Amino acid sequence: CELMYIGMPEMIPSTDTSAGWYEKGQKLIVTGTVYRPDGKTPAPGVILYYWQTDNHGYYNPREGMDERARRHGHIRGWIKTDARGQYTLYTIRPAPYPGEALPAHIHLSVKELGLPNEYYTDEINFDDDKLLIPHFKKYPQENRGGSGVVRVLLKDSLQIAEHDIVLGLNIPN
Repeated sequence: CELMYIGMPEMIPSTDTSAGWYEKGQKLIVTGTVYRPDGKTPAPGVILYYWQTDNHGYYNPREGMDERARRHGHIRGWIKTDARGQYTLYTIRPAPYPGEALPAHIHLSVKELGLPNEYYTDEINFDDDKLLIPHFKKYPQENRGGSGVVRVLLKDSLQIAEHDIVLGLNIPN
């Protein structure tokens, strides 16, 4: 996804607070570890680009956004894994697209050190989403980077989900 480079900061932390965190909606923390292809060794320095809908299911752009990135909306950003391959995202739970049967999700693109191109993984989907099972019966996951389905746990008023990624897993070429 070439849009990941539009507005990308030079310094990217391992924790990001999205614009959505400050909006109405269910607060969500997504945390995880990115592993090398062996599935065991943590991968530091990997850039994850995320974008998602708001709590109404739209990719709403903000005034002043770069025109090229508007289709990803304003809830987008970057995380770079730390020395232990870990990352954390503070955001809101996205809503599904209005009037469609696609479950709510967060998109991810991965930029590995030493590879010329980025690639996408399966979207982060939520195990408690009513649209998940009917959608996956028609369109099963490819398990790009591992399963995108996360279990959502509730702690106080926060939802917390753990999402690990294995670099290159089921990624063509």
